[in-house]
Amino acid sequence: MIRLLSVAAAGLLLGACATATPPVVEARPRPVAAAEPATGQPFAGRSEVDAFIREMTARHGIDAGALRRAFAQSASRPEIIELMDRPAEAKPWSAYRKIFLTEKRIGGGVEFMRANAAALARAEARYGVPGQVITAIIGVETLYGANTGKFPVFEALATLAFDYPRRADYFRKELENFLVLATEEGLDFRQPLGSYAGAMGLAQFMPSSYRRLAIDFDGDGHRNLWTDPEDAIGSIANYLANSGWRRADPLIALPARLSGPGWEGAVSSNFRAPKSLTRLSIAQWRARGVEPAAAVDAARTALLVTLDGETGLEPYLCFDNFYAITRYNLSALYAMAVTQLSEAIAARR
Repeated sequence: MIRLLSVAAAGLLLGACATATPPVVEARPRPVAAAEPATGQPFAGRSEVDAFIREMTARHGIDAGALRRAFAQSASRPEIIELMDRPAEAKPWSAYRKIFLTEKRIGGGVEFMRANAAALARAEARYGVPGQVITAIIGVETLYGANTGKFPVFEALATLAFDYPRRADYFRKELENFLVLATEEGLDFRQPLGSYAGAMGLAQFMPSSYRRLAIDFDGDGHRNLWTDPEDAIGSIANYLANSGWRRADPLIALPARLSGPGWEGAVSSNFRAPKSLTRLSIAQWRARGVEPAAAVDAARTALLVTLDGETGLEPYLCFDNFYAITRYNLSALYAMAVTQLSEAIAARR
């Protein structure tokens, strides 16, 4: 996602349907798209779209005729609005975990690591991010490339930029970045496919993250996150490194035990607002009745996250690398799914 909305950057989670092992992903420099029919209000002739075209031409020198043709061939997609309003991150942890801690994703992750061992080792050496964490992100995002999205990125971003007022400013900037990216990479605006929120490729980067953090990790002259697992591996590692990943730190999250009321009011939940998060040392957490399930330096700082498990509240002490994962998708549920999937893959290997 990059950054997920979430939620992915924003919740950018896709409904996956694939085999237990990842498909063979052929590296090539361009995505292949199959445009889907437009079903909503046409973009052509709308005053706000015309103003946007003029702005893109003035600011970036993008050909106005090409933009007008792209908008004329596209229309708003009502189903995208519906998907944005019911993201997977709205589920409780007990249901969310079942989506991602599956045999397909664990077994597929082991196979992905085997098939891409050299690139994962090189990424870990350069950026300090373990291969199982990179693999788990690709597993959560796209089931190792099996589901990179079915929506034309241009149409998805235009829908959200012009017909989703709640986050229109954000998606207008992402549409701008996508158009610049497509121009830089020589892509037809309507060619690439992605998620309903406009995230792209195996790594599900949003356009702004693609432009800023995607890298050509295999040295072929292209930053290709659609079909090149090496570029996706290096780009995810680069993203996490830029988000504060701590090299050689095995701690991401530890289960905890709660006693007394001292911890209440100090739980971190809104990862979209970093200043709202409560960081305390392990010694301070112990004084509040929070005990980590394993030995850890009393001076280390952590966040307390509580999730709704099948048998009740699941408390975790979460460290700097957990926070770095939330910069990829601003959700504690997402970061915990990545964490636990990475652990399951490492244990299976």
